[in-house]
Amino acid sequence: MSTTAEAGLSLTQRLWIYQAERFPLGKTAVLLAVFTAAGLSLSAHLGGRPLPSIWVFVAVWLVAIGFLFQLRVADEFKDFDDDSRYRPERPVPRGLVSLKLLRRLGLATAALAIVLSLSISPLLLLPLGLVWLWLGLMTAEFFVPAWLKARPLLYLVSHMAIMAFIDFYVTAAEWLPHSALPPPGIWIFVILSCVNGCVLEFGRKTWAPESEREGVETYSALYGPGRSAAIWAGCCVLSYILVGCIGTLAGAGIAIWVLGLVALLPVLWLAGRFMRQPDLAGQKRIDLVAGLWVFACYVMVGLAGPLS
Repeated sequence: MSTTAEAGLSLTQRLWIYQAERFPLGKTAVLLAVFTAAGLSLSAHLGGRPLPSIWVFVAVWLVAIGFLFQLRVADEFKDFDDDSRYRPERPVPRGLVSLKLLRRLGLATAALAIVLSLSISPLLLLPLGLVWLWLGLMTAEFFVPAWLKARPLLYLVSHMAIMAFIDFYVTAAEWLPHSALPPPGIWIFVILSCVNGCVLEFGRKTWAPESEREGVETYSALYGPGRSAAIWAGCCVLSYILVGCIGTLAGAGIAIWVLGLVALLPVLWLAGRFMRQPDLAGQKRIDLVAGLWVFACYVMVGLAGPLS
């Protein structure tokens, strides 16, 4: 149930609290600005074309924010029963916002995405539709929810795959108006985004033993905190390799490999520390550093072209 203080809040105030708890708009917007700029810039560089207009950057950024919000809304619907039972303090089960309201907001962002896509090229409706098709399948748990949830890694891969479709949309905003095929090498960036999705997912679900709760699925509960941190570190190493490959492909290999290594070493140290001492402070650091690492990856991708 919502608190007495929340019951009298306006819609704007309730949405502000919701975003702070479930969809931190500031951090999300900054990360997606770097992500979309990196994708568009890399596509133009690999295709030997000038950068697209500022409007393309802004429009794709707004659509990407809409994608992640739609993912959050889909999760609210999927998790409603478990949240009501195990996490009643969350905004939807406690009555701060309703699923009906979130559905309307999700549809509004979808309508905006169509308008923004058309403002760039009608051809973008195809990759836009592919994102939503995969999102729909994810929401339905691919029609085998029990089977899929019994296989956590397959569940993770099937859900992280949407990053490939989002990447396809972002880069297509640059190359699709010029060519039927993406520039060679862009698929490395697509794979990078899927791996970075795993970095974020393991980062936020690698918990200290004292933080584990009944009904809350975490990778630390599934594999143990040390192994979960090791897998997280492995995902970071893999994304470092992919960023280095992108740098090499763009002609800035040495600079990107060195920059990436400088950023990676503290990440590996933090993972090792948590493996030895899985405490609450380390849990919070891993969650924070996961976002910073992904941010750094896309900054380096964006720098690959200018540094070549």
